[in-house]
Amino acid sequence: MEAQIKILTEKKLVGKHIVMSFIENHTFQLWNGFMPRRKEIKNNIDSNLYSLEVFPNGYFDNFDASKTFQKWAAVEVKNYSAIPLEMEKLIIPTGIYAVFIHKGPASEGHKTYHTIFAEWLPNSEYTVDDRPHFAVMDEKYKKDDPDSEEEIWIPIKNRP
Repeated sequence: MEAQIKILTEKKLVGKHIVMSFIENHTFQLWNGFMPRRKEIKNNIDSNLYSLEVFPNGYFDNFDASKTFQKWAAVEVKNYSAIPLEMEKLIIPTGIYAVFIHKGPASEGHKTYHTIFAEWLPNSEYTVDDRPHFAVMDEKYKKDDPDSEEEIWIPIKNRP
């Protein structure tokens, strides 16, 4: 699997989040609540959707699939001048990311993540950083279509 190493400049997002674990996955419910309301966000930069995970510091030190984290459904905005009721803001800080392309149905995304964390990352010069992880879904994203594509952004830093 090929990774592009990119420097991300700060992004401002507006959306909704829930607290969940990998064992108790509530992603479907989150997106089900967000999608009907996304048009209420008026100052979008583009039509891309962001699926993010905000993990507590040290989350991956001793991985436990029952530990909780924040899962977000969001869009990028120009500023925070108009945040719809019951929505929140999130800033992705500037930093280095490894960017991968997941091709295929969303339901097979776990295979791409397994390759990233079990094969690519341990054999790279990087380790995971404590910033949001996210996927960008643009017009190439088609949910469970075999031709679907999405970008997966993993925050990284140089190994000590």
